[in-house]
Amino acid sequence: MSQKFDLVVIGAGPGGYVAAIRAAQLGLKTACIEKYQGKEGKTALGGTCLNVGCIPSKALLDSSWKYHDAEESFKIHGISVKGLAMDVPTMISRKDTIVKNLTGGIAMLFKANGVTLFEGHGKLLANKQVEVKGLDGKEETLIADNVIIASGSRPVEIPPTPLNGDTIVNSTGALDFTEVPKRLGVIGAGVIGLELGSVWARLGAEVTVLEAMDKFLPAMDEQVAKEALKVLTKQGLTIKLGARVTGSNVKGKTVTVEYENAEGAQEITFDKVIVAVGRRPVTTNVLADDSGVSLDERGFIFVDDYCATSVPGVYAIGDVVRGPMLAHKASEEGIMVVERITGQKAQMSYGLIPSVIYTHPEIASVGKTEQALKAEGIAINIGVFPFAASGRAMAANDTTGFVKIIADAKTDRILGGHVIGPSAAELVQQIAIAMEFGSSAEDIGMMIFSHPTLSEAVHEAALAVNGHAIHIANRKKK
Repeated sequence: MSQKFDLVVIGAGPGGYVAAIRAAQLGLKTACIEKYQGKEGKTALGGTCLNVGCIPSKALLDSSWKYHDAEESFKIHGISVKGLAMDVPTMISRKDTIVKNLTGGIAMLFKANGVTLFEGHGKLLANKQVEVKGLDGKEETLIADNVIIASGSRPVEIPPTPLNGDTIVNSTGALDFTEVPKRLGVIGAGVIGLELGSVWARLGAEVTVLEAMDKFLPAMDEQVAKEALKVLTKQGLTIKLGARVTGSNVKGKTVTVEYENAEGAQEITFDKVIVAVGRRPVTTNVLADDSGVSLDERGFIFVDDYCATSVPGVYAIGDVVRGPMLAHKASEEGIMVVERITGQKAQMSYGLIPSVIYTHPEIASVGKTEQALKAEGIAINIGVFPFAASGRAMAANDTTGFVKIIADAKTDRILGGHVIGPSAAELVQQIAIAMEFGSSAEDIGMMIFSHPTLSEAVHEAALAVNGHAIHIANRKKK
């Protein structure tokens, strides 16, 4: 006999597991289906984010930065280090422990909230029925009043550099190197490529990033992107723009990558290559032919502003739908959908989703860029405050970058915030909160910030919008 649920969620990533927990909190009888198995061969919740994405990469970024800091910066503080060495297996083991603790924590939250977990592959059938093919091969059909598809995404593979699990890997394989490669190639200068390239460059790898586009970080504010390129290059990453990879040749433990740029055909040899050219939605074999759910030509599920699909009662969230592939976007979509199912008028502020690149310095943004606003013909005022003028940043010997706030010239309402520098991810969130409540630059300027803090850079940038900054010379208005 089939089991019936108020809600069935396909996928236990940051969108799915959050939706399932919130649904259970709101009194819905909820099931969540997940098939991913971790290193130990057991079902691991949390999706790409917790298992092979956001969390493990940040663990390696933090470990590698501490090593780099000890090697390059401790001496300025009067600290001498002798015999400094990096134990890569220990670093990887630490990362694995963090992942295990977090994924296990979700399992406990499921139990605490009464979410029923099905271990296996979920597939949406007609009439909101969901087929579950268990890890043991047994099949079961669930009947649902509502279904949320949260099956996530997987790395894109490209024909010129087929993965072999050894010399050519994707972002998942790059999290488990057993030693620092001498020569590392990274295909793609996006978030994933820059973060993973940074990890291994800090530990001594010669890193070359091949990016097909002529522009660096095109989605970011141009002033921030220009600073990021300068800083990352100074840190040792060789970033080749306009370099389109055309082929590869694996020979023993090395791989020669062929690419074309403005100067013609080129080639370069590496010990390891990371393919990080983006991600694609996981919708293959998730929808039966008669499910009624529509896809676009790239495999994304069509949804409206509230993540409803073409089938009443069926929703899709996260990486399988339009918009940025970000864990926090997926989580908030999951909450929005569940709350709307239960009669609340929840909605998403899609224009205020922060984006972060966890290099060092961090790069973060929210809202619109200077270039986008000018293209729309909107008159703006801009305030920029450099961390070089921040007392707290100086004390921490971390003065690279700046805070940039953009406001409407007529209303002073904040339209965008962009940060490159220490704790950029945390600082841009302050700007995002202000924007959510429709704050003006003057509003932030009138707030009292603790001293000395990095947050004061946000305060000063807001003051600078209207020529009122205290700790830098203000730009003369034209």
